[in-house]
Amino acid sequence: MTDNYAVFGNPIAHSKSPDIHRLFSEQTQQTMSYTKQLVELDEFEKTVTEFASQGGCGLNITVPFKLEAFDFADELTSRAQNAGAVNTLLFKDNKVIGDNTDGFGLVYDITENLGWSFSGKKVLILGAGGAVRGILQPILEQHPNSVCVANRTASKAVELAEHFSKFGSITGCGFSEIEDSPFDIIINGTSASISGDLPPLPEKVADNTTHAYDLMYGKEPTVFMKWAASKNCTAIADGLGMLVCQAAESFYLWRGVRPETKPVITYLRTALNS
Repeated sequence: MTDNYAVFGNPIAHSKSPDIHRLFSEQTQQTMSYTKQLVELDEFEKTVTEFASQGGCGLNITVPFKLEAFDFADELTSRAQNAGAVNTLLFKDNKVIGDNTDGFGLVYDITENLGWSFSGKKVLILGAGGAVRGILQPILEQHPNSVCVANRTASKAVELAEHFSKFGSITGCGFSEIEDSPFDIIINGTSASISGDLPPLPEKVADNTTHAYDLMYGKEPTVFMKWAASKNCTAIADGLGMLVCQAAESFYLWRGVRPETKPVITYLRTALNS
């Protein structure tokens, strides 16, 4: 019997998740199907309940339903609780378990695939929205020397820093208050790469020792990646690897098997550029 999984979102046509999970299942010889489904904005709970009642085994949840999935779950993992959002649902023993694999995906891509290290490093994170909230606990658990969250509205960054201070050394500030000296790792979690509007950053915030990572990805380098290149950053990456690695963690939660991510990232990168 085939186990059924899906990704729910609105919009959903652009989702790469079915391709990713097809490649994972082929690689690990899992008998499963994975589809994408457009969910009407006021029908999330109804659609999830129907999917589960028809024998569905698990779901990925994308925009705009991650907060609804958080509220819908019977049980939450600690990383889902701290992220305040759910991107993975597991139906088990008549319960709905909610998890958030985004931060794990980012850290795995950076440390395992790219070979960068957070340990003892000075880290700057731009933005204080849901995407950033989802990555802070896993980053702090890598024992960086310090993490600074900078945001246009400084109070949001300060609030996040206070919430996550139990996991490590973290501060929040406005863009104008960022220390004007090089950071080891800068992560862009703002929507600058969609709007093309990069936050105002101090002149000396990056140099040829800095590693730069954008949560966004696309066919062309993002505006943040171009800025990092202009600063001669030693390594620059986009978020395609994070997308694949967060999916791999969902796959592991559902199937108990951890797929290889590098060949899938290569496949998607080739498809993106063709």
